[in-house]
Amino acid sequence: MRVEELTAKALEISGVDRYVLALAVAKRADEILNGSPSKLNIDPKSIKATDLALMELAEGLVLIKGFEKK
Repeated sequence: MRVEELTAKALEISGVDRYVLALAVAKRADEILNGSPSKLNIDPKSIKATDLALMELAEGLVLIKGFEKK
């Protein structure tokens, strides 16, 4: 899936704006780089951490806490 499609899906699922989504992707990517296991069956070494984080958010496997849905 293309990044634009993943972003649109993640925005729809999370109900936050794109800036909050960017912060969530950055935080999850940092967690992945620091050894947190992937919630998808993808080797974190075979894909960029930011792409993996966006995929997890788009699938609803990672929730964005602290923000209300629009």
